[in-house]
Amino acid sequence: MNKKILIVDDDPRNIFALKLTLKARGYQIKSCTMAQEAISVLEKDNNFQAVLMDMMMPEMDGYQAIKIIRDMPYLSRISIIAVTAQAMPEDRQKCLDAGAQDYISKPIDVDKLITAIEKLT
Repeated sequence: MNKKILIVDDDPRNIFALKLTLKARGYQIKSCTMAQEAISVLEKDNNFQAVLMDMMMPEMDGYQAIKIIRDMPYLSRISIIAVTAQAMPEDRQKCLDAGAQDYISKPIDVDKLITAIEKLT
C-alpha cells in the first residue's frame, strides 16, 4: 500500500530533508509551507495517511490548523504528528491536547519519526 504523507513546514529546508528521507522509504509526499494551504490540500484529497504538522508557522500555527482539520468530519481519521522545535514536556501535551496523535521534536530523529508514522498508519 502506498502511504501518502503531507508535510507542513514553513522552512523549505525541513521539507526538503523530510521529503528525501520519506521518499527513500517508499512514501508519497506532498508538502506545503503554510497551514491554510495544507487545509486546502486536505479538503481536495483526504487520502493522506498522515500529516506532519510544524507547530510554529506564521499566519496560522499548527495548533489552529489541527483544530480546523479535527473539526472536519471527513478528515478526522487522518493521523497528525506534531513536529516542533519546542521540546519541553508541556509542549508535547499541548500538541496532543490540540488534536495531534503524536509529537516529534526538532531536530528530527528519523527513526522515531518512521516509528511514529508506522504506528499511526
